[in-house]
Amino acid sequence: MLLNLHSYYSLRYGTMSIKALVEQLRAYGYDTAVLTDINNSSATLDFIKQCREVGINGLAGMEFRNSNRLLYIGIAKNEQGFKELNDLMTSANRYKSALPAVAPEFDNVFVVYPYGAVKEGELKDNEFIGIRPHEINRFVVASQKHYGPYVALHPVSFRETDFQLHKQLRAIDNNILISQLSDDQTGLCTEVFISRPELINNYSRVPKLIENTRRLLAECSFDFDFKSIKNRKTFTGNRRDDKELLHKYAIDGLIRRYGANDKNAKERVEKELEIIDKLNFSSYFLITDDICRYARSRNFHYVGRGSGANSIVAYCLGITDVCPIELNLYFERFLNPKRKSPPDFDVDFSWRDRDEIYDYIFKRYQSEHTALMGAMGTFRDRSIIRELGKVYGLPKSEIDRLVYDPGNMLNKNEVSNTILSVYMQMADFPNQRTIHASGVLISEEPLTCYSAMDYPPKGLPTMQFDMYIAEDIGFEKFDILSQRGIGHIRDCKEIIRLNQGHEIDTSKPRRFFSDPLIARQLRTANTVGCFYIESPAMRQLISKLQCDSYLTLVAASSIIRPGVSSSGMMQTYIERHLNPEKVHYIHPIFKELLEETYGVMVYQEDVMKIGHHFGGLDLADADVLRRMMSGKYRDASHLGEIEDKYFLNCKERGYPDELAKEVWRQMKSFAGYSFNKAHSASFAVESYQSLFLKTYYPLEFIVSVLNNYGGFYSREVYINEARKAGGNICLPCVNKSSFATSIEGKDIYLGFDCLLNLDSSLAHLIAEERMRNGEYLSLENFNLRTSAGLDQIIILIRSGAFRFLGVGKKELLWEAHLLLNKNKNSAAQPGQLFFNNAARLQLPVLISDKLEDLYDEIELMGFPVSGSVFDLAKSNYRGNVTAKTLAPSCGRIVRVVAFLVVTKPVRTKNGGLMKFGTFIDVNGDFIDTLHFSQSLRKSPLRGKGLYLLEGKVLMDYGSPSIEVRRCAMMPLKPDPRSV
Repeated sequence: MLLNLHSYYSLRYGTMSIKALVEQLRAYGYDTAVLTDINNSSATLDFIKQCREVGINGLAGMEFRNSNRLLYIGIAKNEQGFKELNDLMTSANRYKSALPAVAPEFDNVFVVYPYGAVKEGELKDNEFIGIRPHEINRFVVASQKHYGPYVALHPVSFRETDFQLHKQLRAIDNNILISQLSDDQTGLCTEVFISRPELINNYSRVPKLIENTRRLLAECSFDFDFKSIKNRKTFTGNRRDDKELLHKYAIDGLIRRYGANDKNAKERVEKELEIIDKLNFSSYFLITDDICRYARSRNFHYVGRGSGANSIVAYCLGITDVCPIELNLYFERFLNPKRKSPPDFDVDFSWRDRDEIYDYIFKRYQSEHTALMGAMGTFRDRSIIRELGKVYGLPKSEIDRLVYDPGNMLNKNEVSNTILSVYMQMADFPNQRTIHASGVLISEEPLTCYSAMDYPPKGLPTMQFDMYIAEDIGFEKFDILSQRGIGHIRDCKEIIRLNQGHEIDTSKPRRFFSDPLIARQLRTANTVGCFYIESPAMRQLISKLQCDSYLTLVAASSIIRPGVSSSGMMQTYIERHLNPEKVHYIHPIFKELLEETYGVMVYQEDVMKIGHHFGGLDLADADVLRRMMSGKYRDASHLGEIEDKYFLNCKERGYPDELAKEVWRQMKSFAGYSFNKAHSASFAVESYQSLFLKTYYPLEFIVSVLNNYGGFYSREVYINEARKAGGNICLPCVNKSSFATSIEGKDIYLGFDCLLNLDSSLAHLIAEERMRNGEYLSLENFNLRTSAGLDQIIILIRSGAFRFLGVGKKELLWEAHLLLNKNKNSAAQPGQLFFNNAARLQLPVLISDKLEDLYDEIELMGFPVSGSVFDLAKSNYRGNVTAKTLAPSCGRIVRVVAFLVVTKPVRTKNGGLMKFGTFIDVNGDFIDTLHFSQSLRKSPLRGKGLYLLEGKVLMDYGSPSIEVRRCAMMPLKPDPRSV
């Protein structure tokens, strides 16, 4: 009979999880309670479900507040009332308006006002006034013995021991020192669980309040159906038409993909269609297809992946480009009779196109029925200490010391001890509601039947619950992702058209699989810029596998994942791939099911197959294993039940204990880190599309990578790739460059977006004004037409953007200062074309130095362009090897001067720190390095720069690297600008 429970989803107010609340309700003897989180219903359905599982009558409500002011509490009589509460909160969020001080007319909601907020005579029939225990005396004195519209109100917000934590959260929420908190900014210390008899005893002077509370709750029920699918039920309006339309689209696609006479493909299509209809998934396929059809109509490149890529129907529809027959994809991974939810489709679009796709979805499927998936940001690690440090008034230096050096003796004080003692309590507490990276929900009923919606800055409605609750209540989300790799492909085709006049089609990628030039590009790991296969680890893996085929790349896309790698099976796979005659299968079932991958579990499907056929698990349990591996299943306790079943089945089948344990170890190591085969295949398709463009149009491809601001490496690495491919890298130029990088023939003009401190508005205006009125004629002409300020013109001069004038940068800087000082009081307007030539100042000859240019470029862009970082080295020594001569030096101690590109820190088994490094040598080629803990302590890597490396050359399956014994940064020539 608690009307006012707060969980920790009452952000920065409550301190208990839903699980803890339900446990406390049982422990204190309550059979009915209402969750009334503040201004949200994020966890309401989860609360209802957990209460139901333990026999408690959980009810839905919401506490409405404007800032710290409690207005009223809404308690839903039923599901319709829950929708009314969510509608009210959603409307306030949508229009960024304050909540009304008086509750609106509700049909299925009881309203409870705090004592003193309204007069009894103003109450509607469904409204009450809540009396808290400490208000009883005042209430008894003031009342006229008429207790009709009054109820017992005992809020619960935290455990008895959590009041200080509550105050800390309130200080964080109000962004003030904890000492500045006022009473109206916190709850009372009595907002804790008390036993049911104690609660009744607290109201013994006015038992009518308890009676009224019981009567109110007796009128409430919440019979939510957690089992039914909540997605939109039909695409056309009825199931029969959906079935027929999907059949038509699938058969049309079958003919397009396989021709009219492929009996095997037709049989699989018909079988899938039958199961899709039986499980009521037709609308899910048709909606996904509708989104992809719209994308094709707008010529948007996309990639479909996820478990749905196992489906031949999805392939025929054009949702994916992965042929499940060619890849022998596991049909039961896609659909099996025990599956209750449809397969998931992840559809990747260019980051430039996704907003338009969202716009189409929301307009096509009605705003009340469409929303983005919510997510929950939590207090994590350093953020906890920083937030607490601020509310205790610690200076930044002391907060930094607590974060980076918690054991420091200077941290031994009362405030620091308090902060560190709370640290673990706050870990993973919800902090703010956010947006899921890609999920979209499309529902049959209005979405406010399930929660209120937020309206973040982009203005699209967003559910207040996360993907786990969505799945629990019967939603299957549509994943509409944004990806830079697709932007590369999309933009590259347009750049090729403009620069070479070629129309490029990448929509039929299977032809790329047999192209010998692409195979050579892949085999030599010349993959920088290519989707998913450009990282140092992936390039090394490709080299070790001597990968030059689609199927090998599909496998590589999965075995690079931490699950396979950490289990030791990546090394096993490489060995067996290179020496297939030496493959040893630990059991005949492994040969039967995993011969394609040499007896190694590589994909999620492999674990399902082995769990089912070797371990005797049914498909439902095997699917739970799969979901745990993909991080989409949060009940880890279920894994223990499956483990018990597995070992019991193995014992019954007579397997040796060591064999059963080894197979389980391999399966368990996948948890959270593996891909399904269809997903890997989809990634490999996109990788091949990128490879095609890089192989045949390398310069345009690198320009597209630069313009999509994405990739594993920094900009200078891609510029190095363009230079190696024969490109002439040109500094920004006001008469050639655009905002983004552009190409003319083999001349690549860096865009104004490369200049770190140039105003974005001016960066766009320069090219726009040039297009309207022609090239700039002089510095004064540029200033008159753009009204650029002195600081901005100085950036452009120093970057070489006026070099077409044939005047040195120093002379131009003098001219700029004189010009801008002269024009301070002039009436020149932006876009002015005509001007009076001022007499030029006669200057003595000013000496320029290439070194100054390089340092200017590093300061303004972050890297040199007109020369190399090697030109800055004091010494001409470059070592005794290069990347190309590493392999013949295997086993030798070598020295090489190289530029550090990126490092990857890794914790060793004994807790030490080691690093993998990637460097570029003087020829622009990659060198991979290993820095073990001992050498790293003696010779730490201190960020990007030019290093002299000394170490032993190692060969791992034909891939060379250097085990660095010692290293040091090379001294550079002094910056002449500061001399």
